[in-house]
Amino acid sequence: MTQVLDRETLDGRVVLNGTWEQFKLIQKVSEASPGIKLSFFAGAIEILMPGFQHENFSKIIGYLVTTFLLQQGIKFYPSGSMTQEKTGEASTQADKSFCLGEPKQIPDLSIEVVYTSGGLSKLPKYRALGVPEIWFWEDGTLRLYHLRENAYEEVIQSQLSGLETLDIDLLRRCILMGETDLAEAVKVFGQGISIVCE
Repeated sequence: MTQVLDRETLDGRVVLNGTWEQFKLIQKVSEASPGIKLSFFAGAIEILMPGFQHENFSKIIGYLVTTFLLQQGIKFYPSGSMTQEKTGEASTQADKSFCLGEPKQIPDLSIEVVYTSGGLSKLPKYRALGVPEIWFWEDGTLRLYHLRENAYEEVIQSQLSGLETLDIDLLRRCILMGETDLAEAVKVFGQGISIVCE
């Protein structure tokens, strides 16, 4: 068993070796504990208790992406941190996720805020689930990965229909700005979107 507690962000993380059946039992027991995120892949059960910084960046990113989709008139469904699952093989809850066009069991876009764990090590789990695009926010950097054939490729621009015109550098700057002033970040982001669309 591995346990990590990051004092700065106060994320708590526990990783256990276990089976799919054990994972489902833990998932059932934790239903009464909102805020706990669970995942399973390759015999590892991860229990994450996100801290304030983790949740703050997750909300900022979700709000800005939602702002873009609304301003562009793109039909979408914010699916938050819904459970994405392939029975017996993989299960996870992204920090934010979005279905474009119509609701889906597996969203088109999953976004992960990385503090104590994850990052690129989560790509095999998302590949098993078939999530088309994953974004990772870590240390002020936003990295995008798009699923091609059977592997993720790092891209500098979203490859998802409707998101391909999103200015990733503007988004990154506004995420950082949002940490101290979300209202100003949304204003600057909205103005930037308008300029690109003109």
